Amino acid sequence: MSEEKKKITFVINPISGTQGKEQILKWIDERLDREKYSCEIVYTERAGHAVEIAAGKAAEGVHAVVAIGGDGTINEIARSLVHTDTALGIIPCGSGNGLARHLQIPMDAKKAIDIINDGLVDTIDYGKINDLPFFCTCGVGFDAFVSLKFSQAGKRGPLTYLEKTLFESLKYRPETYEVEVDGSTTRYKAFLIACGNASQYGNNAYITPQATLNDGLLDVTILEPFTMLDVPSLSFQLFNKTIDQNSRIKTFRCQALRIHRSHAGVAHFDGDPVMMGKSIDVRIMQRALHVLVPREVRKENGSMNVLQRAQDYINGLKQITK
Repeated sequence: MSEEKKKITFVINPISGTQGKEQILKWIDERLDREKYSCEIVYTERAGHAVEIAAGKAAEGVHAVVAIGGDGTINEIARSLVHTDTALGIIPCGSGNGLARHLQIPMDAKKAIDIINDGLVDTIDYGKINDLPFFCTCGVGFDAFVSLKFSQAGKRGPLTYLEKTLFESLKYRPETYEVEVDGSTTRYKAFLIACGNASQYGNNAYITPQATLNDGLLDVTILEPFTMLDVPSLSFQLFNKTIDQNSRIKTFRCQALRIHRSHAGVAHFDGDPVMMGKSIDVRIMQRALHVLVPREVRKENGSMNVLQRAQDYINGLKQITK
């Protein structure tokens, strides 16, 4: 007697990302393992609709909800799947694809469908910034300011983001922040403060290059004021996974932190801007989201790595309390 087929829901945001979805639907029809899965296709109709769809499917007990869209669509779906038995699947077609890239899910939709067919599930952490879930990064400062400008742009994509970044960097001024970790407060003048559950913003821009998704820790990167002479090395290191080695960078790991600033303003979570007050709480939620992943990712997240990062966490606390 054959096992009952697992139910999968594919959720498509028709306006997200930089490519059409019709070809992806064709590949799903051609490549999805119908012996293992039964599936349905659902389109989002408005902002926040994916949250509702995913919550309903999790309540129904479907095996997985697969996001076909960008980081915003993935965030909406994933936030409804945390602390449930339903897994997140990803067919990346956004402008950044931060979580997919960190998980080594191919940008080729056909290969992403093959990962779904393989059916390997891992369990990862996620973060909260003032109770808003994020799965890659959140933060304040320049990157949040650019995310706001990007959201107001009439067109999307890496070139638009690069244009906004270069233009705004010429006039952005660092702010002073107080960062509280485990009862100890340190004052920083910073261009940005990024808190990473995953290693990158997207497009292989690694702002927290040592971050992993299941160590129970946030990786925090603080970029202090810099000159135009520093820009080439910072840019190179951002995409070379070595920005944490720059002298303008301070890094540490923690389970939770509070950021105090002089005035309310914009923050971001997974690249989406949001207005927040003077005090911002960020914390990690351990092993709360099931995700369909390639097999090599599971091998990388071993116990020895977690033990090493736990020691790094202790060392980081020592550094910020000096």
